[in-house]
Amino acid sequence: MNKKFTKWILGITSALLLAVTLTACSVNPPKYNPNAKVGPQVNYTITGIDSGAGEMASTTKVLQTYGLKKAKWQLQASSTAAMLSSLNKALKYKQPIVITGWTPHWMFQKYPIKFLKDPKNTYGKAEHIQTLIHKGFEKKNPGAVKLLKQFHWNDEMMDEVMFKIDKGENAEKASKEFLANHPEQVKQWLNGVPEGHGQPVRLVLVSWDSELSSSNVVAQLLRMKGYKPTLSAMEAQPMWTALSTGSADASTAGWLPTTMGPMYKKYKNNVEIVGTSIDKAKVGLAVPKYMKNINSIEDLKNK
Repeated sequence: MNKKFTKWILGITSALLLAVTLTACSVNPPKYNPNAKVGPQVNYTITGIDSGAGEMASTTKVLQTYGLKKAKWQLQASSTAAMLSSLNKALKYKQPIVITGWTPHWMFQKYPIKFLKDPKNTYGKAEHIQTLIHKGFEKKNPGAVKLLKQFHWNDEMMDEVMFKIDKGENAEKASKEFLANHPEQVKQWLNGVPEGHGQPVRLVLVSWDSELSSSNVVAQLLRMKGYKPTLSAMEAQPMWTALSTGSADASTAGWLPTTMGPMYKKYKNNVEIVGTSIDKAKVGLAVPKYMKNINSIEDLKNK
């Protein structure tokens, strides 16, 4: 066999191998199959967030209550960003996925997803996001607490700030823009609040998009009245510890009565609820809407 022919054969072979490789790489992952069991399609895995989050503890209880643990289901801890990345990829290819979800959060506005029914009410009733202070802080700084008591908004308002943060905008800037666009609401929140004259207010929060939004808006309101707020983001347990010990003054991140219920029970002697920033928050399991035959947590085991 001459050298030219050998080179030609090698060239054809390389081209064919490249074509096969490219074709294999271009094949999309398998789509959701409504005629097959959902468990094997998602490796019996619920994609969660931070292991210390209250909803992760609630979901662990869900696995037991609905018999999912016996059926090989598991809860995978990650982070909010990682969970949303997995959700985005699954939606792109119409793959099945089960996640821990909550509202208020922009994911339910941006993505076609739905909550699964919880017939055994394991996640509990609708939650409220409460405003908390260290007991004794109101006596020390009644003006700041008056503002905290008056701070109440809704999902639509919070979404305005969350969407901008999700798109990469600085949380402080997004909060300033929101307040500039809602002057009448600002008047209500600041009504009768005395000047702060530089008094410090140490705010703590969990690093969730909802809490980044509310905490930064409150911080801007405090600055508008001359207070000097600082923001510290941490996990839920350290946040409650900080409020209890007085190393922090206040927080707008109290998900109660379920998500942070055990922490409130532990620290309630030193922590006081002074207001509600959001009514009817919700926590549960969610799936893409194209998973039309999966509408209840029970369906994860039965379908």
